[in-house]
Amino acid sequence: MADDRRPEQRLDTPRGTRGLSSILRLDPDAVGRFAEGIARFLGTGRFLAVQTLIVIIWIVLNVAAVRLRWDPYPFILLNLAFSTQAAYAAPLILLAQNRQADRDRVQSEEDRSRAAATRADTEYLARELASLRVSVGELATRDFIRGELTRLLPDDGEDDGADRRKKGGKKRREATTDPVS
Repeated sequence: MADDRRPEQRLDTPRGTRGLSSILRLDPDAVGRFAEGIARFLGTGRFLAVQTLIVIIWIVLNVAAVRLRWDPYPFILLNLAFSTQAAYAAPLILLAQNRQADRDRVQSEEDRSRAAATRADTEYLARELASLRVSVGELATRDFIRGELTRLLPDDGEDDGADRRKKGGKKRREATTDPVS
């Protein structure tokens, strides 16, 4: 019989939350976006100009217009309006700042991870470049091969090679002094 009870009446299951929090369910992102919009508006010159204009009109009407006096000289109602505005503006601005700090923290973490990846890529490329330099350093160069071939040529070919070098030098000198070209 005890199992026939509804879940709200059972002692082994928690009761659903009742009260204001169950009635008033707010999306934190929507509240944050609203707070950022208010904070952006409160930080503009337009807001200051409009607020100054309203205060001037308020004071002029309450001092000059005898029939329209709803807030006599100490302007208690105006002070109450400013206090209410400040009471709501401060938490909204703090909420907007917290959201901005969260965005900055996420951006900073992304920048750090991107920098780490870039550093790893750079180190990898540096290692690859170093290995290529080592590989190229082990290759036989054109001058090395020429030197080895001239060293291996027989003594008979040395004279022919010397004659060729002399003729080649002569041709080069003639080419550089030739006025036709």
